[in-house]
Amino acid sequence: MKILLHTCCGPCTVYPLEFLRAQGHTVSGYFYNPNIHPYREFKQRIKALVEFAEQSKFQVDIDRQYGLTQYLRQVVFHENQRCAICYDMRLKRVAEQAASQGVDAFTTTLLYSKYQNHALLKQRCAAYAEEFGVAWYYHDFREGWQEGIDGSIAMGLYRQPYCGCIYSEQERYDKKMRRARQKACAAK
Repeated sequence: MKILLHTCCGPCTVYPLEFLRAQGHTVSGYFYNPNIHPYREFKQRIKALVEFAEQSKFQVDIDRQYGLTQYLRQVVFHENQRCAICYDMRLKRVAEQAASQGVDAFTTTLLYSKYQNHALLKQRCAAYAEEFGVAWYYHDFREGWQEGIDGSIAMGLYRQPYCGCIYSEQERYDKKMRRARQKACAAK
């Protein structure tokens, strides 16, 4: 099959691309991630994806428009549903791209992450596949979690410390702050 792979970043593409190619599929990529903040992180992820694409001979179309304003307009005051909103923004666009390109199916590297809501991703991909009349290819890429990490390290790719949105960045720091407070309290 010809598959359009939505890519969130270079490191998360390593295993899914390897798996899909091993299954005999022809895979191209599409980077559309308006959630990524700050701008320098957005640029760094694109740079890492380009490096990965060159090393892997992976053709990827990159939407370089920084979409933070669009993302925030949809999630502000809906922070508890931000992941679902973010999935919808990205998966709808990739399904549209897949339909316009005439590929056989689409999938996403979000299915590789242990930190994403897998059941919701499956539901939203199926809905957009139906809406746009293009199949979606499901595989639980989490099985290759460590393999993807090892591969991205071996390639020297930038590995991001959070999912990309401003809220996940805050949670990253909040966890560190909570751990530091817990250690300080335990030391007393």
